[in-house]
Amino acid sequence: MEPMRNSSMAAGYGATRAEVDAGLRSYMLKVYNTMALGVAATGLVVLFLASQPELLVTLAVGPMKWVFFAIVLGLGFMSQKIVTAKNPIVAHLMYWSYVIAWGIMIAPMVAFFLKTTAGTMDVARAFFITSAMFAGASLYGYTTKKDLSRFGRFFLMASIGLLVAMLANLFFASTGFSLLISIAVVLLFAGITAYETQMIKEMYTQAYGDGVVSRMAIFGAFILYGTFITMFIHILNILAILRGEE
Repeated sequence: MEPMRNSSMAAGYGATRAEVDAGLRSYMLKVYNTMALGVAATGLVVLFLASQPELLVTLAVGPMKWVFFAIVLGLGFMSQKIVTAKNPIVAHLMYWSYVIAWGIMIAPMVAFFLKTTAGTMDVARAFFITSAMFAGASLYGYTTKKDLSRFGRFFLMASIGLLVAMLANLFFASTGFSLLISIAVVLLFAGITAYETQMIKEMYTQAYGDGVVSRMAIFGAFILYGTFITMFIHILNILAILRGEE
């Protein structure tokens, strides 16, 4: 990656370096704000379902859960379509569908913890730990001069390996192995957060129209949101295991 060259290219399209930097800050702020709204919306979905046990069972525990799993998986694979979608409404529809589907998916797990004061504290701790780790990793990805794109293949292979390990643990049901997997996932996704942040930042220098930048901001929020939620789930699992909840 060559940020200086890319910034010069952008400047060549009629923008000064100062204007490019100001535009980049505005763009990244839009990414983070959209992602934060997504996380907040997920929290509202979870709290609503936790207060409606019958609806929770219908949507997130029964066969319907596979529908929302398919939505999360499908939209995850289709996320790059956001950038190429000419209609911003389509981009927003994909993002908010993803957010709501994730909220329904994790609602049973979070609702279980919310039944007790200790469990509620675990949820709060998991959220704040996730926020701190995410912020630190994203800041590193935004400011570092190192090219993190070379780690892309490693992150992909490591993610696949951990997914296989999680599927295997469904049969072994080992608490110790679950703890190790969650620790590995949290560390891996902290690295992925830095990698994704740098990628999102570099994408800005390739965009020359406000419409494209807007869609890229939604795309950036989309991938960072998924990373944040994944870290939160596994940090919550770690806290539960260490406290002897599972």
